[in-house]
Amino acid sequence: MAYWLMKSEPDAYGWNDLVKEGEGTWDGVRNHRAANNLRAMAVGDEFFFYHSNIGKEIVGIATVSEAGLADPSDPEGKWAAVKVKPVRKLRRPVTLAQVKADPALAQMELVRFSRLSVAAVTAEEWAHVLGMAGE
Repeated sequence: MAYWLMKSEPDAYGWNDLVKEGEGTWDGVRNHRAANNLRAMAVGDEFFFYHSNIGKEIVGIATVSEAGLADPSDPEGKWAAVKVKPVRKLRRPVTLAQVKADPALAQMELVRFSRLSVAAVTAEEWAHVLGMAGE
């Protein structure tokens, strides 16, 4: 299993929207590196759901329920998408400021590639962030 972090603006599609739907399609990614990360995902991979722009915090854990999809919002069929389901809300959100202030997370893609909407997370980073969230 691999770990990821996926960003969404909560006023457009937030954690509560995913929970309400039960399953959603993660699409609209138009950055090549982020799209390659979507293509690398497998069913069962987990990701941190990150509220970007408003809040700037990791708020929940979700899982990939269907992988290898073509983005339905792309008429040319060049971009990737996955289906996702919520797993659980974190006990405490972990803010971007907390992540940036922690030397153990200095190499995290969230820090190094701040504009990347779909980022890889190492197992060590995953465990560390969970600890920060009180999990």
